[in-house]
Amino acid sequence: VLTQEPFDADEYIERLAWRTPGGGSKGGAEAFDPKRLLEEFENHIEELKQLDEKIQRRVEKLEHQCHREAKEFAHKVQDLQRSNQVAFQHFQELDEHISYVATKVCHLGDQLEGVNTPRQRAVEAQRLMTYFNEFLDGELRSDVFNNPEKIKEAADIIQKLHLICLCPGKYHDLERQLIQEFTAAQRRGEIGRMREVAAVLLHFKGYAHCVDVYIKQCQEAHVKEKLDETRHSDVEQYLKNLYDLYTRTTALAAKLTEFNLGSDKHTFLSKLIKNIFSTYLESYIEMEKDYLRTRSSMILQRYYDSKNHQKRPLGGGSIQELKERIRQRTNLPLGPSLDTHGETFLSQEVVVNLLQETRHAFERCNRLSDPSDLPKNAFSIFLLLVEHLCVDHIDYALEIGLSGTSIPSADAKNANLYFLDVVQQANTIFHLFDKQFNDHLMPLISSSPKLTECLHKKKEVIEQMEVKLDTGIDRTLNCMVGQMKHILATEQKKTDFRPEDENNVMIQYTAACSKVCAYVSRQVERVRKSMDGKNVDTVLTELGVRFHRLIHEHLQQYSYSSMGGMLAICDVAEYRKSAKDFRVPLVLQLFDTLHALCNLLVVAPDNLKQVCSGEQLTNLDRNLLHAFVQLRVDYRQARLGRHFS
Repeated sequence: VLTQEPFDADEYIERLAWRTPGGGSKGGAEAFDPKRLLEEFENHIEELKQLDEKIQRRVEKLEHQCHREAKEFAHKVQDLQRSNQVAFQHFQELDEHISYVATKVCHLGDQLEGVNTPRQRAVEAQRLMTYFNEFLDGELRSDVFNNPEKIKEAADIIQKLHLICLCPGKYHDLERQLIQEFTAAQRRGEIGRMREVAAVLLHFKGYAHCVDVYIKQCQEAHVKEKLDETRHSDVEQYLKNLYDLYTRTTALAAKLTEFNLGSDKHTFLSKLIKNIFSTYLESYIEMEKDYLRTRSSMILQRYYDSKNHQKRPLGGGSIQELKERIRQRTNLPLGPSLDTHGETFLSQEVVVNLLQETRHAFERCNRLSDPSDLPKNAFSIFLLLVEHLCVDHIDYALEIGLSGTSIPSADAKNANLYFLDVVQQANTIFHLFDKQFNDHLMPLISSSPKLTECLHKKKEVIEQMEVKLDTGIDRTLNCMVGQMKHILATEQKKTDFRPEDENNVMIQYTAACSKVCAYVSRQVERVRKSMDGKNVDTVLTELGVRFHRLIHEHLQQYSYSSMGGMLAICDVAEYRKSAKDFRVPLVLQLFDTLHALCNLLVVAPDNLKQVCSGEQLTNLDRNLLHAFVQLRVDYRQARLGRHFS
């Protein structure tokens, strides 16, 4: 990148930042890691210093070599100067001799000219009178007027006759033929013939047309040579050349408007530019789309090849759509599952490359499109971005991720939660997509009817991805709750809440509770890193509600002694501490209520009515309260029903 031209420092730093984990921004400040980014920059600066020292040593070596060769060259020049002085002395002697001979020849020539000039004038006059008689008769019989190869001689005769007696018809006809011949010679690249015809035209009034034709042909030849050589062999370079030439030409036209070129100078310059570029601009957008489609496909394929991944067809048609709707509603896998081994199949480098190619396309589209076609052309480029970035990359990764979350785990400890990584990267990528939408597409379509169509398409894409994100997150939450359930099933013992020795319980809360709380804490932190904005609270609310439901149902599976009830209250207090990590009022309120319900396990029978009428329990269903009271070991023994009713 450092040796490529032109070098763009901003783009170089931007690429370095995106490739650094924690160096980019996804709309929230939680994932940004300035220390890691600083460390990456310091390491990179050190590498650049070493590269600079290496280049400096090479420069010194080349300078030394240059000084040595300069000395050798100076010696050679001195030898040549001595040889030149000898040759110059011989040349002076020869020149003096030639001057002497030339003086004699000139004198002789003057004498001959004095005799020959009157005779030539008489012959020329006779010849012109002969041709003049043909014009008077109205019949041009001489070969010089009928042979196209003698156009130069005919032009000379007509020029002289025109000065004498005006022959406008033949004069203008020959002038037109000469200009056509000049144009044809220029197209063939015959410089000698151009010089010859221009010399003849010099004495005609239409010589200015010859100059105009030459300038126009030069412009078209330069553009044609620059573009045609890459039009079919290197489309990327062709588009860059077209953009560069057109930009420079329009900039030149803008400068020319500062001069006095007439009242219609803007139309005149626009017409000139259109004549030169019209052929290329007509086919521009199709070539742009073909290139962008090919380039984007190559970027994606290269990425999947690097992962040794054979891309799966997403499928289509009514059957597939029906399966997808059923799967989204039931969370059931209706197709072959894929073990992704934790691979998200999302790449920020791929995304940056796709967005960069699309940004260049938007810039060329803005410059090269006719104003009336600009919104339509920009929209077509946007559709290609949606196709390759949103559908072929993000949506495909979501499909693979959903397939991965559908794989049943033989061991709940290994429940597949990697879909959160997919969510995190998809969010970051979509922020980049949204930024390009606002920065590069909106200015091109904001004042056209295409704006509504673009916004609708963007909304449609977002909604499609949100459905799959919601489905994957829901399955991931199910995996989390399943893991908690597995921990409780394997770690929680019935004797935890009915200890054999009621007076010698040394623990503050059960091992099952401790492990569940540790697991929940890790998952809450993971959700915070994977989500942003309001999505964090939404997902944590759902996880918290499911967490509460699991603990609520779990506690109802046991019977409680007096000390066991106290342990249950201690467990719920720990669960409540974990609930605080959610930072969601609803979740904390649910565990507050559950903590109050657990008080029914230890309160004295005579105080049951008072506790049930307390602030936290008074609005709960009586059956729910009764269900908790029935969990007490002494429920039947002490006939607590009469105290509760």
